[in-house]
Amino acid sequence: MSKAISQVPFAVNEPVNSYAPGTPEVKSLIAQYKKMWAEKIEIPMIINGEEVKTGDKVQLQSPQDHAHDFGFYHRGTMQHVDDAINAALAAKKEWNELGWEHRAAIFLKAADLLAGPYRDVINAATMIGQSKNVHQAEIDSACEFIDFLRFNVEFMTEMYSEQPVSDAGIWNRVEYRPLEGFCFAVTPFNFTAISGNLPTCMAMLGNVVVWKPSDKQVYSAKVIMDVLTEAGLPKGVINMIFTDGKETAEKVLAHRDFAGLHFTGSTKVFQGMWKMIGDNIHNYRTYPRIVGETGGKDFVIAHPSANVEAVATALVRGAFEYQGQKCSAASRAYIPQSLWADVKKVMETQIASIKIGSPEDPSNFVNAVIDKNSFEKCKGYIDRANASDEANVVIGGKTDDSKGWFVHPTVIETTNPQYESMVEEIFGPILSIYVYEDAKWAETLQLVDSSSPYSLTGSVFAQDRYAVNEAFKALENASGNFYINDKPTGAVVGQQPFGGGRASGTNDKAGSKMNLLRWTSVRSIKETFVSPKDYKYPYLG
Repeated sequence: MSKAISQVPFAVNEPVNSYAPGTPEVKSLIAQYKKMWAEKIEIPMIINGEEVKTGDKVQLQSPQDHAHDFGFYHRGTMQHVDDAINAALAAKKEWNELGWEHRAAIFLKAADLLAGPYRDVINAATMIGQSKNVHQAEIDSACEFIDFLRFNVEFMTEMYSEQPVSDAGIWNRVEYRPLEGFCFAVTPFNFTAISGNLPTCMAMLGNVVVWKPSDKQVYSAKVIMDVLTEAGLPKGVINMIFTDGKETAEKVLAHRDFAGLHFTGSTKVFQGMWKMIGDNIHNYRTYPRIVGETGGKDFVIAHPSANVEAVATALVRGAFEYQGQKCSAASRAYIPQSLWADVKKVMETQIASIKIGSPEDPSNFVNAVIDKNSFEKCKGYIDRANASDEANVVIGGKTDDSKGWFVHPTVIETTNPQYESMVEEIFGPILSIYVYEDAKWAETLQLVDSSSPYSLTGSVFAQDRYAVNEAFKALENASGNFYINDKPTGAVVGQQPFGGGRASGTNDKAGSKMNLLRWTSVRSIKETFVSPKDYKYPYLG
């Protein structure tokens, strides 16, 4: 153990490269993209620090060119799930006994590797496998992941330093132990940073992890493991598997030593896993921690005093960046009658200038949705709106799957605030608008609060501060992240802790100390320096 109380390097948010036309960074990234695009990558599972190749090859498809073969990953079986669990448990004692400074150093090194030699690589992998443009890849797979690693180290040291007071003659202290058993990380396709954070934040605190990334994100997941390996992560601490989701959950969540679930994905899947945990609760060595961030139906409400250009820009950015495939994406908006014509006009102008296509061209603002299922789902909402008596596609609506899964930015206007696209999570570049009467501002606030089971993000636009305050209070429980005069997306680690309640998750706030606390089991220690030698208290005389 260390004989010093160490001060870790001060965490600051990683600067975001602009990738402006002609800059060295954009030339370097596009060159890396083209190089990796032309390669045929083979992606094994990583169990106990070793590459596991099964021969059951699953071809990788890029959303922007579904005919392009850029490699494959090796699909595993339930035996590999068992192997991953056993490897994690075998690594637990030695990893737990390693001083926290040494654990911190691994993840700080990983952050520096991502900021330096791996920056283009992880961004290009995200662009190829998840169809993110240069900016979206940069703020996600590079900057946000780097921020998670650096700030989590700082949060960890802050947490460890929080100690109870001690009376005369005694010394009180608390020990932040890892959970007893292994943890399970289940991560989504849409954010490389989330996929990296969920297993690493648990491991940082001394836990061992079985990690199942999305099958749509395996390319950047491989890069994450490459970085962690180079940073010195010991074998077995994080084990990455590519196995059937349902079967894997059934096996992992039935294991006696299962200690925690860190999940980002669909509400339905999370609820199913929670039920499995409940059904197995009597089998566990300890009550497991359950942390999940799930769906969203994120709102923007504009007051009649709102700035038209600000509202329109927030809607275009908030709804259509990364094709709306963000759990925080603006998906429903409530616009006053007095502003709608002007807001619509600005949106039409902005959307008309948006370029759509492959991330290889940095000037493309919108790229492909993740796969055929997503494409068909989006197309279904568009087709039904065109055929509906209470909804109408007023901007966009075009789809094209001839080469990639391209859905153009689409705005649906509806006269029914309960219309399907106003209340259901779509996860694509489709924004639904309900135009309300200016005088019904207060009623509309109640409508926003009650129209969705989700409570992830939302924003209000108003120049009238009384209106801002009214929305702030009325929508207290409608979102876990609330934005005033800004789009409801783009939470930054260390600045806006992220998470929501209701059907959106457990609101344990990734990007903050609050999340890390869930992955520790606290032990209180009281030491008495001079022990009593007689049972009698003073009141006994």
